[in-house]
Amino acid sequence: MIETKEDIQPILEIKDLHKSFGDNHVLNGFNLKLFKGENLVVMGKSGSGKSVMIKTLVGLLEADHGSITIKGEDIMKLGRKEFDVLRTEIGFLFQGSALYDSMTVRENLEFPLRRNRDRVDASRTTEELVLEALENVGLAHTIDLMPVELSGGMQRRVALARALILKPKIILYDEPTTGLDPITAKEIIHLMRTVQTTYNTSSLIITHDLDCARVISNRMILLVDGINYAEGTYKELSISEDPKVKAFFKD
Repeated sequence: MIETKEDIQPILEIKDLHKSFGDNHVLNGFNLKLFKGENLVVMGKSGSGKSVMIKTLVGLLEADHGSITIKGEDIMKLGRKEFDVLRTEIGFLFQGSALYDSMTVRENLEFPLRRNRDRVDASRTTEELVLEALENVGLAHTIDLMPVELSGGMQRRVALARALILKPKIILYDEPTTGLDPITAKEIIHLMRTVQTTYNTSSLIITHDLDCARVISNRMILLVDGINYAEGTYKELSISEDPKVKAFFKD
């Protein structure tokens, strides 16, 4: 059972996060706590700042104000080298998969291993680690294919295998089912649940897919006007009478 008591240290915490682009104030004091072994879903309308928030977590964007603490370390106070080390604890599944088109599936998965040799189990070969990651997403047979030879759903699975190959403690999913047909989207959702069990990860999932949120989430946050407007389980939020919350659950 997941513990979310105040005295339990979150594995990831965001406090009073602000981010603007000129006069466009995207995040206006956003707060979040992710606990060990939890699947936390953040939902928001297009342009609400979901992807901006998740990109600040991995250093792709720099926040204007606030703090982001990962495994007890405030990433805004870390140097580049220290942050790069911490970032290996985080797997990031990009919305568009972001596979390297000029590399085979094998080479895509070997890439993070080569960059982080000190984190790789020296008793296992690169081939073994790559095959294990692909087997865990059901795609070992694609190892020598190019990304263009894969369907959208298969590309998403390979990207997830790459995100998992260093066995991170935290997985960040940016719209994991976007652009997929309903059947493939359900397969990805099932895979995300399997990953949580296999790797014992804590997952932060950015999505606008209600079915994904219903199936995968232990807890949800609704991002409105740049803040965490509402928080609770899917069931709790789905029966809310608050007009802004109800708007998320309309057919």
